[in-house]
Amino acid sequence: MAAAATLCCYCMSHGYMRGYKKLNQHLLNTQYINRRYQVLSLPGAVWMPLDKTNIKQLHSIRVHQISSESRADQYTDTTPIEEEDNISKATLIWRAIKLPIYTVALIPITVGSAAAYLHTGQYFAKRYFTLLASSILIIAWLNLSNDVYDFDTGADINKKESVVNLIGSRTGTHIVAWILLIIGFVGLTWVSFEAGSLRSVFLLSYAIICGYIYQCPPFRLSYIGLGEPLCFAAFGPFATTAFYLLQSGTRELSISKIVVASSILVGFTTSLILFCSHFHQIEDDKAVGKCSPLVRLGTEAGAKVVKVAVVTLYSLLFLLGLGQALPFSSVVLCALTLPIGKLIVNFVEENHKDKTKIFMAKYYCVRLHTLFGAAFAAGLVAARMFAGKQLPHAIIL
Repeated sequence: MAAAATLCCYCMSHGYMRGYKKLNQHLLNTQYINRRYQVLSLPGAVWMPLDKTNIKQLHSIRVHQISSESRADQYTDTTPIEEEDNISKATLIWRAIKLPIYTVALIPITVGSAAAYLHTGQYFAKRYFTLLASSILIIAWLNLSNDVYDFDTGADINKKESVVNLIGSRTGTHIVAWILLIIGFVGLTWVSFEAGSLRSVFLLSYAIICGYIYQCPPFRLSYIGLGEPLCFAAFGPFATTAFYLLQSGTRELSISKIVVASSILVGFTTSLILFCSHFHQIEDDKAVGKCSPLVRLGTEAGAKVVKVAVVTLYSLLFLLGLGQALPFSSVVLCALTLPIGKLIVNFVEENHKDKTKIFMAKYYCVRLHTLFGAAFAAGLVAARMFAGKQLPHAIIL
C-alpha cells in the first residue's frame, strides 16, 4: 500500500488521468478501499479515503494549485523591475537625450531678455538665439560629463539610460562633452564682447564653474549634498543676470530689483528639478556614498520639502509683487501655473515610495519651470507694452 500511495502522489503531481483511473480501479478491487492515505504531494498533507470521488477532488485541488502558481508567476513577472529590464532602446535613447531638461537653458535667457526689454524696449534676436544655442551646448556638456563621472564612481551602474552605458565608451563621451563646452563658451564670449559686457563674461564663467565643481573631480560637491545651492546660483543670479546684461544696447544696463527677483525665481524652479531627480536614485547614491539631500532626508521627508518649496515659490511671487519688485502682469500670469504646482505636490506625496512612478517627478518639475518662466517673461513683456495703460504694479489687498 505504501507503493500505491507513492504512485498516487506521482500521478497527481503530473496530472496524468490515465494513471488515476488505473489506480482507482485497482483499489476498488481490493479490500483496502476504505483505508486512508496521506497525500504528500499537496501542501498541508492530509489523510483521506482514497476512493473515486476523492481522486477527482484531489485532481481539482492540484489543477487549482498549478493555476494559482501560474498566476503568481505572472504577477511576479510583471513587477516594475521586470518592466525596467524590458524597456525599449528607443525609450532609453529618449531618456538619455533629456530633451525636456534643456528648458533650463531656455528659461534664463528668455526671462533675462524679457527683463531687458522691460527696461529698454529693445530686443536683439541674433544675440538671443546665439546665446540659446551656446547654452544648449553647455547643458549637453553638463549631462554628458555627469554621466561620465557617475560612471567612474559607480553611481550609474543601474542607470540604463546613461550615455556611457548606452554607447559603451567612457572616453568618447568625455571627449565629446568637453568639445561641446568649448564651442558653447566661445559662443557666449562672442556675444559678450559684441554687447560690450565684461561683467557677463565673469557671471557666465561663474555659472560654468558651479557646474564643474558640482560634478567633476576633485570637487564633486554634489556628493556632499551641495548640488541644489550650486544649481540655484548658476541658473539664477549668475546666468539670468548675465543674459539680461547681454540684451543691452549702446550702454550696459544696471541691475535692478526686478532682475534680482527674476533670477531668484528662475534659480528656485531650476533647483526643484534637480532635487526631484534624486527620488528614484537613492539606493544607487547610497551605494557609492553620494549624500544627496534625499539620501539624508529619505523620500517621506523629501516629499514634505517639495511641498514647502512649491508653497515658498508662490509666496515669494506674491510678496515680491506686493513689494513692487515685480510687475503686476507677471504675478497674475505666474499665478495661473498654480495647478501644475499642486500637481507636483500631490504626485510626490502619493508616489515618493514608488521608484518607478516617482521617476516622472522631475519632468513635472520641468513643466512647472517652463510654464512659470514663460508666464513670468510674458508678464515682463506685457508690462512694457501696456506701460501707458497705467496697470497696477502690485496686488492691492
